Amino acid sequence: MARSNTFQPTHTRLRKLAVLIAAATGSIAVTATAAETAKKEDTITVSAAAPQESAWGPAPTIAAKRTATATKTDTPIEKTPQSISVVTNEEMEIRQPVSVKEALGYTPGVVVSNRGASNTYDFVSIRGFTSVGLSQNNYLDGLKLQGNFYNDAVVDPYFLERVELMRGPVSVLYGKSNPGGIISMVSKRPTTEPLHEIQFQVGTDNLYQTGFDFSDSLDDNGELSYRLTGLAHSSDEQQNGAERQRYAIAPTFTWRPDDKTNFTFLSYFQNEPETGYYGWLPKEGTVQPLPNGKRIGTDFNEGASNNTYSRNEKMVGYSFEHGFNDTFTVRQNLRFVEMKTAQNSVYGTGICTTNTFNAPCQEVPAGERDHYLGRGTVVDNERLQNFSVDTQLQSKFATGEVDHTLLTGVDFMRMRNDINATFGTAPVVDLYNPQPLEDFNFDKAAPYQLNETKQTGVYVQDQAEWDKWVFTLGGRYDWSQQATTVRADGGSIERNDHQFTWRGGVNYLFDNGISPYISYSQSFEPNAFDLYSVPRMAFAPSKGEQYEAGVKYVPKDMPIVITGAVYQLTKTNTLTTDPNDALLQVPSGEVRSRGVELEAKAAVNANINITASYTYIDAEYTKDTNLKGNSVEQVPRNMGSLWGDYTFNDGPLSGLTLGTGGRFIGSSYGDPANTFKVGSAAVMDAVVKYDLARFGLAGSSVAVNVNNLLDRDYVSSCFQTYGCFWGAERQVTATATFRF
Repeated sequence: MARSNTFQPTHTRLRKLAVLIAAATGSIAVTATAAETAKKEDTITVSAAAPQESAWGPAPTIAAKRTATATKTDTPIEKTPQSISVVTNEEMEIRQPVSVKEALGYTPGVVVSNRGASNTYDFVSIRGFTSVGLSQNNYLDGLKLQGNFYNDAVVDPYFLERVELMRGPVSVLYGKSNPGGIISMVSKRPTTEPLHEIQFQVGTDNLYQTGFDFSDSLDDNGELSYRLTGLAHSSDEQQNGAERQRYAIAPTFTWRPDDKTNFTFLSYFQNEPETGYYGWLPKEGTVQPLPNGKRIGTDFNEGASNNTYSRNEKMVGYSFEHGFNDTFTVRQNLRFVEMKTAQNSVYGTGICTTNTFNAPCQEVPAGERDHYLGRGTVVDNERLQNFSVDTQLQSKFATGEVDHTLLTGVDFMRMRNDINATFGTAPVVDLYNPQPLEDFNFDKAAPYQLNETKQTGVYVQDQAEWDKWVFTLGGRYDWSQQATTVRADGGSIERNDHQFTWRGGVNYLFDNGISPYISYSQSFEPNAFDLYSVPRMAFAPSKGEQYEAGVKYVPKDMPIVITGAVYQLTKTNTLTTDPNDALLQVPSGEVRSRGVELEAKAAVNANINITASYTYIDAEYTKDTNLKGNSVEQVPRNMGSLWGDYTFNDGPLSGLTLGTGGRFIGSSYGDPANTFKVGSAAVMDAVVKYDLARFGLAGSSVAVNVNNLLDRDYVSSCFQTYGCFWGAERQVTATATFRF
């Protein structure tokens, strides 16, 4: 695909920018100078006009300047009082991530490596926090992809226009949420200009993928338009005997009867006969050597040869917007989702010395258990249905010299997940002499649980602008209900909560594009039930609050976005061990996270793209029965990344793009008790891409991407002594994209 045309008019004028970034105690000063030259004939000719960016659409460069995630309105990034990062479609096309979490690999504040090489889910940790039960906290087109148990939806990056990361509490707009933040995805939408794309990929681990993306107007005046995007993927995992298959298609249609009305039908259908490896490995043999001094291979699979893990997703909904006049605009997003997940899995449960209740471990002589891996089994079959709707009224008006964008809304979500599951044990594995995978005789899934949640929220937000000041103030009231029916005994437990949350922030807009800000925000998140105590326990929700200060540099005439933030984020009412009974829990814990985040994205000129980030996180259990003073597991204190790519736009190398980057993941504790650490790692990536425009194939390209260029073996993270994950090995992917 041809690079962005923001700086590429006919007979390209190369724009040279010198950008000086200096950060000191919450401030970033940036100066830029530009000089334009026109010379030589171009081999690639593109239009001079840059497309108008929309928060719900494509950005012309890697530096997106608008977002709707932070306010639910189309707002410039410099006017948002919280940290947000946007990964554009152009950036994804350059780096070719295989999952949404991989797309965020160069983004600050987020740990994407907490499941190693596995891309079964898009689990991440944001500012040191994950959701209750390790559930995803991901949104698509403004609505939450509500998951439960093993039933969580994923969306392939090929179907997305942008991926956004909102850091910090967001309950004032979205209701129940972990305090770290959310991932927000925007689907590709129909275009009125013809788009015909076919893509082919091949790569290591027997990777084969075919995708297509077609869009056009259905009539002469652009009132009706469509987009049809599809993909088929097959590959082996780096673990022996595991594979990944995905087939997805997304038909979308847009009706624009006039310039004030837009109705877009959105759907996504995805079938995954195999979602890939999703196992656990012990710290012995990964972080630490086995007693014989050796480590297990990065391709080791502790499962059975007949392990299966499948998922089927169906999503149907719409996005509607109508402007009555210059003052009032109504929007509504609606979606119905049905997901089915099924698995027969054997997985590791740790070295037998730690598995006192694992019967197969007890059959191993006590003096030899230190190199035998205990294993558990799960047979799971789930069917989840989720309905979500969000209705908003946006009102633009002025009171004296103050301009207001007032947003009022109500949203509703209902989820029901019916679970059949059976758990057990499997024979142990001798890690000194692992044998080829064998079949396991799985039991049948039995009725297990019915989980239900409901949420209704009413919210109001005012974005008030006076002179160079922007004031954002919002509040929300939620009615939240959760219930579980235990199929084994027919018993049930439920909890209803009412919660008010609010947010306030102030931005000041300097003429040179610098915008300092301060903000305060809150969140709440229902805690998990204790289904095994007598009686069963339902706990009060956890609560989060954050103080944040930062500065953003977003010049109007340059595709540059530079942000910096410092914050303190505290989560209270976390579950901790009951001091009167070690087998029970009480909601009296507290976790505090403090940090610094820096990010820069710049299309420096027609040739150069640069992204850079740095993250410092100090996450600690500040109140806990057993863990007080410990660092939060799986949270590196330091992370950083740098990426740059250069495109030749004239001369004999015209059309060639060379890019390389590196990601640094600092060391982290591997369990809540802080008994061991996972070492740091640095991983390099690279791309070579060639635009085929000089051969008469405008918009077409061929590329080779290499992730983990030096093929470094590293443990990406551990969450317990029995739960560690190898990072992804070197992956080489060749991509051919043809547009016609």
